[in-house]
Amino acid sequence: MGSGSGDGEPTLPVASVARRLGVAPSTLRTWDRRYGLGPSRHTDGRHRRYGSSDIGRLELMQRALLRGASTAEAAQYALEQMPRADFVPAPAEPAEATKTKATVDDVEVPSRLARRLSTAALAMDVGAVQRMLVDAIRELGVLQAWSGVIDPVLTALGARWRGVHAGAEVEYLLAECVYAALIRATPVLDEPRNQRPVLLACVPDERDNMPVYALAAALAGRRIGAQLFGIALPQEVLAVAVRRSAPAAVVLWANRADADPRLFARVSRGRQRTRLFACGPGWDPALLPPKVELLGDLSAAADRVEHVLVGAPR
Repeated sequence: MGSGSGDGEPTLPVASVARRLGVAPSTLRTWDRRYGLGPSRHTDGRHRRYGSSDIGRLELMQRALLRGASTAEAAQYALEQMPRADFVPAPAEPAEATKTKATVDDVEVPSRLARRLSTAALAMDVGAVQRMLVDAIRELGVLQAWSGVIDPVLTALGARWRGVHAGAEVEYLLAECVYAALIRATPVLDEPRNQRPVLLACVPDERDNMPVYALAAALAGRRIGAQLFGIALPQEVLAVAVRRSAPAAVVLWANRADADPRLFARVSRGRQRTRLFACGPGWDPALLPPKVELLGDLSAAADRVEHVLVGAPR
């Protein structure tokens, strides 16, 4: 591969790496200066040389660039996938600064995970996306991972390519991975705390159904059994599903602004007493029937449903 470094690993000079990757040497120097993707090996001469790990990062960066990521996003992706061994951490912060930082951890941690998830999705690296989602849910819990990481990234990607076909595949790839991650994060309950389930469903023709998966996962984590209909059902099918499930509560999710509040009258017919909840930004509070309770965000919805069904949390 070229001359050896002090530890015996073969190395290459910048010109050889440039030819291997098909870029100009000046491009490699720019990537080194701006993003820290330069050579980390030292020889007896004045010039540093690229080792196998350095070249591996550059190949990851090129792969991300070919899949549509920006240069900065591709560089961040490469460094996250193959961190540099010669990274020097920042000096320790003074005690007072550490206290101040601790007060904003709830913002910093989700932001860091969201950046990592976004760069992995833009690189179309499905394995990395899956790992990021598992890490986010494990580190933050389902609801905070949804509100602080997953939903912001999905929204940003959707806005980035709204009305444009090219690039939308990134959003679709991420969505498929999110569905799978939320389902994996939903435990199967042998003995739920509630005797009758809570039925979670979208209003007819609703396309934004992912939040109900997040809510189902959060409730299952609290040992609240739910019957989830992620696919938006027609009114008559939803009404039959409610009657046959005999749920203790029904939560209807609506993101679209024209959600019809008369739907609650359709699904509540029958002898079984059922609590009715509206959830999502698509509901107009002024138009909801008196017996329907409007829930807040998903965290507030999980808290309220748990309280109504089984009382104080465990």
